[in-house]
Amino acid sequence: MINIPKIFKQDGSIDQGIILPLLPLRDIVVFPHMVAPLFVGRTKSVNALADAMNQDKSVFLSTQKKANVDNPKAKDISEVGTIGAVLQLLRLPDGTVKALVEGKARGHILDFINDDDFFRVEVAPIVQEEKVTPEIVALTRAIVESFREYAKTNPNISKDLVNNVSNIASPSQLGDTVAAHFAFKIEDKQKLLETAGLKDRLDLLLKLVKMEIEVHQMDKKIKGRVKDQMEQNQKNYYLNEQMRAIKKEMGEEEGADELEELERQIRRKKMSKEAKAKAKAEFKKLKLMTPMSAEATVVRNYIEWIISLPWNDRSKVNKDIDDAEKILDEDHFGLEKPKERILEYLAVQSLVRKIRGPILCLVGPPGVGKTSVAKSVARATDRKFIRLSLGGVRDEAEIRGHRRTYIGAMPGKIIQSLRKVGTANPVFCLDEVDKMSMDFRGDPSAALLEVLDPEQNYAFSDHYLDLDYDLSEILFITTANTLPDIPLPLQDRMEIIRLPGYTEYEKSRIAEDFLIQKQIEANGLKDYDVHFSNNAVLTIIQQYTREAGVRNLEREIAAICRKLAREVTRSDHDDAQLRVTAKSIAKHLGPPRHRVGMAEKEDQIGLSTGLAWTQFGGELLSIETLILPGKGKPTITGKLGDVMKESAQAAVSYVRSRVDQLMIDPDFYQNSDIHIHVPEGAIPKDGPSAGIAMCVSLVSALTKRPVRRDVAMTGEVTLRGRVLPIGGLKEKILAAHRGAIAKVLVPSENEKDLKDIPATISKQVEIVLVEHMDEVLTHALVLADGEKSIFKANDMPFEMIPKKGDGANQPTAIN
Repeated sequence: MINIPKIFKQDGSIDQGIILPLLPLRDIVVFPHMVAPLFVGRTKSVNALADAMNQDKSVFLSTQKKANVDNPKAKDISEVGTIGAVLQLLRLPDGTVKALVEGKARGHILDFINDDDFFRVEVAPIVQEEKVTPEIVALTRAIVESFREYAKTNPNISKDLVNNVSNIASPSQLGDTVAAHFAFKIEDKQKLLETAGLKDRLDLLLKLVKMEIEVHQMDKKIKGRVKDQMEQNQKNYYLNEQMRAIKKEMGEEEGADELEELERQIRRKKMSKEAKAKAKAEFKKLKLMTPMSAEATVVRNYIEWIISLPWNDRSKVNKDIDDAEKILDEDHFGLEKPKERILEYLAVQSLVRKIRGPILCLVGPPGVGKTSVAKSVARATDRKFIRLSLGGVRDEAEIRGHRRTYIGAMPGKIIQSLRKVGTANPVFCLDEVDKMSMDFRGDPSAALLEVLDPEQNYAFSDHYLDLDYDLSEILFITTANTLPDIPLPLQDRMEIIRLPGYTEYEKSRIAEDFLIQKQIEANGLKDYDVHFSNNAVLTIIQQYTREAGVRNLEREIAAICRKLAREVTRSDHDDAQLRVTAKSIAKHLGPPRHRVGMAEKEDQIGLSTGLAWTQFGGELLSIETLILPGKGKPTITGKLGDVMKESAQAAVSYVRSRVDQLMIDPDFYQNSDIHIHVPEGAIPKDGPSAGIAMCVSLVSALTKRPVRRDVAMTGEVTLRGRVLPIGGLKEKILAAHRGAIAKVLVPSENEKDLKDIPATISKQVEIVLVEHMDEVLTHALVLADGEKSIFKANDMPFEMIPKKGDGANQPTAIN
C-alpha cells in the first residue's frame, strides 16, 4: 500500500473530513476533471447514489482492490479515491442504474461509517499547492507531445481532444485528463491517483505514456510481420504468430523448453511405427498452435497418452514351474483346476518363445477366491496385476474410450489401466464380468469381444487413441458368479474354469491355515495365545455360515477375535490362554443361525431325501407325499417352479405305468388325492433333478413302504423311467456327506463328474450309478423281512435283467 502523507491547510491545521456516500468501483479509476458513465447494479451502490441525489449530489468514488469481490468490506476499498458529483441518474428496466459522474478532487478516506444500506466514509480532500517549476513545465510539454504522437496512430483520439489537452493550463488537470484517455492497467491508474507530489505524478505518467506508445508501435510492427502469412480463415494462426512475435521481441520463448522435452520423449519412446508417425504428426500441429488454446491442450494430452503407454515395456516373466506351483499352493488351498491351467501355460511359455496370453474365466459363487487367484497368478509369474471391476458398467465407452471430438474425452479403462501399471504383459483381472448391463449408450460386453479374442486383440483399437494396440501378451482372467448371465459370444472366447464351493474339510483347513492367523494379527492378538479348536471351526461353518466360499466364515472369525480383544483389554483379565471351543461359540456369536441339513432319524413312509444345488453349495431336500381319500386331485406345494411341477407330473405318470409291477391299486389316481410337498416353502425351488426323489416318495406313499433314511438321490426322471443326468454333482455329494447320508443315487451319465469328488468324501459316501427308476426304487425303499424285491414275483426290475455273458447283474456302486 502506498503511504499518503497527511494533508494540511495553508494555515497548518489538518483538513476536517466530510461525510459522503461511498460508491465502490470495479475495473475503472475516476480521475479529477473526468466525466465517466457508470452502470451500477449492486444494491448498496444504488442506495449510495440515491442518497447522493437526495443530498448535494456529492459522492466518493473509490476503486476496489479486487474486482471479483461482490460485497466489499472496508479492507477491500482503496483508501485514496475521487470526490465526485452525480451529473445524471437514469434507472433502467432491469433494475440497474446508469449514472454520469464527474471527478472533482482527490480524497483520502479517514474513516468508514458502516450503514446497513450502504457505506458512508469520512473523507479528507487532498489539497495540493501547484508550484510551476521549469521541470514541471518540461514534463508537461513532453506529455503533450507524447499525447500528440499517440493520437496520430490511434484513430479513437480526435484532433479536438488533442487541442483541448494542449490548452489546459493547470499541470495537475492536464495530467489527470491525459491519464483518463489511456488504457493503462487499473493498478497503474490507481498509483497515478495516489501519487501525492505533482512532479512525481507527471514523471510516472510520462513513463506510462511512453511505454504505451512503444507497445502500440510494436503491435503495428507485429501485424506487419505476420500479415503476409495470414489468411482470412486463419484467425487462430494469426493470434499465435502475434504471441510468438511478442515473445521474440521480449527475448524469451515461453514453453519452448517443454515442447523440446516433449519432442525428445517422442524420439526416445519405443512404440509401433503407426504410433510414432501419429505422435510426430500431432506434435507438428502442436507447434503451430497457441499454447494456451483449448485445441493445443487436447493435442498435448493426446501426445502424452501415446508416449506414456507401455508399448514395448514388459515384466520379466518367471517361468520356473516349481516356484510358481509353490506360490499358488501357499496362497490357496484346493482350486486344482485353475492352478493346473496356469502351470500348463507357464510350461508352454518356457518352451515357446512367444505365446498369446490365455483368456481364463473363473466361474463360481461369492467368496471362493476367484479374484485372489488372479492376484496369486501375478505373484507366481512375477507380473504386474491390474483389477478392473465391470459390475454396473453399461457404457461401451468405458471399454473403448471416447472419440477425441468430445470435450473431456479419455481412453477406455483398458488403456487407462495399462498406462497405470506400466507394462505390456500384466495379469489383467476383469472382475464381475457377468454384472455388466446395456442401455442406449451401447453394450460393453460387445466391446469386450475384441479385447478377449486372442485372434483379434493383437490390434485392439481404442476410440480415443485411434491406433492399434497389442493386448495379446496380457494374461486376462475374468471372474463371474453365474455363467448364464455372460453373453454366449463372450463365453465362446474364454476358457471356462468352474470353481465349486469348498467342502467343510477345505473350509476348516483354510480357516486353520489362513483366516484365523490373519484375524488374530488384524485384531491385535498376536502377542496372546489364541486357539480355535477343530470342533469350534466346524461349528462356525455349519451353524453360522451358509456359503460356498469363506467370506462369511472369515467375518465370523473376525467377530470372535474382536470379542477376545475386548476381554484382554479389561483390567481384571488374566493372561491365560484364550481358547475358543464349540461350546463357547454361542457365547461369542449368539444362537445358531442355520439348521444343519441332516438325514432323518428313522425310515418313514412317503418321505424321501433329494439333493439340490444353490449358489451357496448343495443342500438336502426333503420331499413328502400324502395319499388322501378323494377324487384324484393332485396337489403340489412348496413354491416350486414350472420345471419341478412337471417333474412331479412325470413321476405320477411313471407310477401309473408300473402299477402292476409295484402291486398298486390301478385306480389310485381316481380314488385318492395326491399331495406332494417340498418343505421350506418360502424358498423358491426349480429344476428337474428332484424327479426321482419325487417318484420314490410317491411309490413309498402308495405301497406303504418306508424310504431308507440314509439314502439320498438326484436325477431327472422320464415317462419311461429313465434317469437323466443333472448338474452340480460335487456340491450335492458334499451336502449328502455333511448330512450323514451313507448312500447317494446318481445318474449313470454323471460318471464323468465323479472325478471331481474329493477322495476323502468318496471313501465315506457310497455313490451308486443308476440308469432306470426301477434301480432307484430297489435301493431306496425298505424291504420287509424275507422280501427280496419290491416288484411282483415274475417281474424282474431293470437292473436285474441278465446281460450277455453274465448272470443277474448287480447295480453299479462306487465306493
